[in-house]
Amino acid sequence: MRPTPTRATPPTPPHLHTHSHTPPRHLSAAVLSRAAWEPSRISSLACCSGSQPASAALQQRSPPLKRFLPLVVIVEPRMWHPSGLLCLLSLSFIGLGAQASGYGPVFEEQPSSLLFPDGLTEEKVNLGCRARASPPATYRWKVNGTDVRVEDEPRYTLVAGNLVISAPQRGQDSGSYQCLATNPSGTIISQEASVRFGYLREFPPDERSPQTVYEGAGTVIPCQPPPHYPALSYRWFVNEFPTFVQPDRGRWFVSQVTGNLYLAKAEPNDTGNYFCFGTNSMEFTTKSVFSKPNQLTVQPDASPRKSAPNIKVRFPSDTYALTGRSVQLECFAYGNPVPKLRWRKVDGSLPSKVVTSAEGSVLLVPELGFEDEGMYECEARNSEGRDTFQGRITVQAQPEWLEMISDSEKEISSELRWRCVAGGKPRPSIRWLRNGQLLASQQDRIEVNNGQLKISSLALEDSGMYQCVAENKHGTIYSNAELKVQVQAPDFRLNPVRRLIPAARGGQVMMKCRPRAAPKPTLFWSRGTELLSNSSRVTIYADGTLWIQNISRADEGKYTCFAENFLGKANSTGILSVRDATKITLVPSNADINQGENITLQCHASHDPTMDLTFTWSLNGVLLDTEQDSGHFHRLEGKETVGDLTIVNGQLGHAGTYMCTAQTVVDSASASAKLVVRGPPGPPGGVVVKGINESAVELRWSRGYDNHSPIGKYSIMGRTRLADTWKPMRTGPANIEGNAESAHVIGLLPWMDYEFRVIASNILGSGEPSMASQSVRTRQAAPTVAPSGLGGGGGDRHELIITWTPMAREYQNGEGFGYILAFRNRAAPNWEFFTVPNAESSRFVYQNDSLSAYCPFEVKIKAYNSKGEGPYSQIALVHSAEEEPTVTPRRVNATSQSAFEILVSWDPVQHLSTNGVLQGYEIRYWRQNEKAAAADRVRTAGLESTARVSGLRPSTLYYVTVLAYNSAGTGPPSAPTTVTTKKPPPSRSPENVSWRIDGTWVTVAWDHVKALKNESAVSSYKVLYKHEGQVALKVQDKSKTSIRLPLPQDNGYVVLEICASGEGGDGPPHEIIVSRDSGTGMMVQNSARDLTPLHTVLTTTAVMLAFIGLLEL
Repeated sequence: MRPTPTRATPPTPPHLHTHSHTPPRHLSAAVLSRAAWEPSRISSLACCSGSQPASAALQQRSPPLKRFLPLVVIVEPRMWHPSGLLCLLSLSFIGLGAQASGYGPVFEEQPSSLLFPDGLTEEKVNLGCRARASPPATYRWKVNGTDVRVEDEPRYTLVAGNLVISAPQRGQDSGSYQCLATNPSGTIISQEASVRFGYLREFPPDERSPQTVYEGAGTVIPCQPPPHYPALSYRWFVNEFPTFVQPDRGRWFVSQVTGNLYLAKAEPNDTGNYFCFGTNSMEFTTKSVFSKPNQLTVQPDASPRKSAPNIKVRFPSDTYALTGRSVQLECFAYGNPVPKLRWRKVDGSLPSKVVTSAEGSVLLVPELGFEDEGMYECEARNSEGRDTFQGRITVQAQPEWLEMISDSEKEISSELRWRCVAGGKPRPSIRWLRNGQLLASQQDRIEVNNGQLKISSLALEDSGMYQCVAENKHGTIYSNAELKVQVQAPDFRLNPVRRLIPAARGGQVMMKCRPRAAPKPTLFWSRGTELLSNSSRVTIYADGTLWIQNISRADEGKYTCFAENFLGKANSTGILSVRDATKITLVPSNADINQGENITLQCHASHDPTMDLTFTWSLNGVLLDTEQDSGHFHRLEGKETVGDLTIVNGQLGHAGTYMCTAQTVVDSASASAKLVVRGPPGPPGGVVVKGINESAVELRWSRGYDNHSPIGKYSIMGRTRLADTWKPMRTGPANIEGNAESAHVIGLLPWMDYEFRVIASNILGSGEPSMASQSVRTRQAAPTVAPSGLGGGGGDRHELIITWTPMAREYQNGEGFGYILAFRNRAAPNWEFFTVPNAESSRFVYQNDSLSAYCPFEVKIKAYNSKGEGPYSQIALVHSAEEEPTVTPRRVNATSQSAFEILVSWDPVQHLSTNGVLQGYEIRYWRQNEKAAAADRVRTAGLESTARVSGLRPSTLYYVTVLAYNSAGTGPPSAPTTVTTKKPPPSRSPENVSWRIDGTWVTVAWDHVKALKNESAVSSYKVLYKHEGQVALKVQDKSKTSIRLPLPQDNGYVVLEICASGEGGDGPPHEIIVSRDSGTGMMVQNSARDLTPLHTVLTTTAVMLAFIGLLEL
């Protein structure tokens, strides 16, 4: 927007010059010279009758005057008299000298709040403070609003700006500290930093009263922590340290708010002495203390009473927390069985970021935002009922700057307006400080209105450091800025008129005149020696801007801007050069494409040959980036006068008005064209759900943009809160035509939350989906399907256990959901009915002393809710609890297989007499001198009637008995039978092994092994061998002391292991390697070269031996 023009009415045309400074006409040269060159005398002049010297008011902020500066004082002419003149001269030098010397303090480090351990006198408290300033700042401190007198307190030391407190004491040094930084420009005050002392006293020595609780009931053991700061973390240990109490599936809970220990359901083994253990953690130290023992006695109860949940640990009804912080809610309930805890947000969905403890007792909401506000509910539930508690989280916020103040330079007698805005909850109040002191409204000149500061008729004494302070109960923030009130004669040195000003013929040009001056100078222009004034082509604005339109060659020449105020004059000159205008010679044409196609928009131009020409393109007023190789827009490189634009893989978003702009440094020319991109439809709008019933809703929407291709059809997608995936929905009609704006969605689940969105399609494809509709819930209806997975069995004596798969939320169809069980003895005509009022239940136990073992029952189940009952499931056959078998296996026989293994066999028992499903047999065995109660046991995995028992001792008498077992346990044992394991195998390996090579065969021989008296006699020899490179092992069982084996075809070798074997098993092997190398061999003792140890291989390959034929010797 152009500034408002004003007619220039300059005084007599001045002499043309650049950057000149002329004293006011009203001041004599003698007075000026004397004032300029005798600054020492200026300080002694009084500004007004009865006032202090002019320099005294600014002496603290002004360094010594180093050089002559222009006079910068504004005085109304009617006020001038000799004494006033000298006063003005004095202020001009002193004030301007202060302004030129530097800047006010800016904090680089401010003190931070800290927590210091009480009694740690050997350490020091260090509060940091550092400010950038020129000249450097000096520092002082306040505590609780009172000056800290460092010189009077030897424990206080000022190091640079830091305050160091030695031997800190809680009673004297606690408080709120602020640092003040000062230099001649002013003073700023820091944020508050609190110094607090942490401490933890010992628990009282008094003995604590014992507590008694009945089994199955809940109780609390109070911690009663000692005085402390800050908050403690709590744990409990039982009987002795460090046996800490564990949650035990949610039975125990330690409140971090009170420290109390809660027990949901007492058990006999909970009896003991409990100690509260509190820990205080600080930066330097960590201290822990524990209480006197709290004796807890649990009285056993043969049949503990079951009870519904009763919430005993409740979070506050109203919790206030700050944004960005975390909030932790505690909830714990008594009950038998131990209640399960579940959290929800009553007025919305629980945020995904929340974290609950493993047992659900604690809900943590991290990084709070205002969207987390609301009512939260803890629900405790068990098979006996439920209990709930609700509390509200209110999120508040510390002050935060939305708009801050910044440094400002203002001319004398002008007006200052500063505005600062802060957000926060509660809304912050705002106050203003000047040089660390509260600033209040003063008559008509200073107006303070919350976040608005207005100072009229600025004077030099208004210069200084200002702070806007926003605060609420959660904190205080500061925004700092420096105000410099300036007085100055016109000066173009920092911002002269542009030296060379090119312009296009027929165009327009703007020349700016921006001298530094205070107060604002009078501005006027000349061309050559001609003084300019406003005309049809020439406009001079109030801010000195010169605007010339419809430029011709005749306008070329020198243009000078003159500035004058009461303190002096100055001027600056620039040269206007007129060039040929830029023109578009080939304009782009309107175009129409399909999505994904390419197109080129042409644009050519002519221009002044002495200047460079550049092309830019914009789409709907937004400049396009044509430099990205992977982008959609590309400029064709070639002639300077050609600026064609190619659009690659055009998309719907590329439709609109394209403007080609050809420009030089002096002017530009533009031409535009419209591009239409046809594509799939845009998203429909305004999706609304109407007419909600149990399984259908009516959906309405408004047509979206068809993107220049008629809409052919609509499809509807939906999802529930149980799944994030959008799925196609059944509709009525099945095919929704393109002119429709409503449809019915059918086949929905009752009592289910749904969201819907609509997608439009045309011949070019399907468009983006609409915004999701508001979530709606279909009406309730009776269940329509029966629970699945019906089965059961097992349990204790006289019990019938029925199990099923809990029905998912989408099949419950309404509130008040539960199950109805019906069962009857297969031989009985009448059904018994039981209700299970819990949707999550999956098990029902029916107890009756008259129930016989493993009795078949017919069972069926159906679901119900507040709207009615659903269909029954198919009948399932479930047996009552089994009892141990009552029969004994007969004809038990045990035979020794080796020194380490026996084979046990028996006659199987009849299934009809096992009181259940026979699962197998258990073999018990013990040595002659042991008791039967200490017997080792082996179970079969099925109904086999033989079993091998290994790992026995050689030459040992064993007793063996066999029992049948089912899920209830084992039956009576058979009569013991005895078996003695064989003598141990030979303990020596074959010796004097030799071999002889004959062509492609090798004959290996060895000495006969003679067993010791306590060993089983040698009956044969086992030879295990393989060729080099082979993996498979071959086993030969030989009755003589030699063997003939084939050699490999190449120069490979054969690896052999030879051992003696008897009825007690196999002895240790002798290992050798045989090769063709001159018929020699190499003895290898205890080698594991690519061979599995022989005793292992021979054991695992015992079955293989039956299938291997003996080679001829």
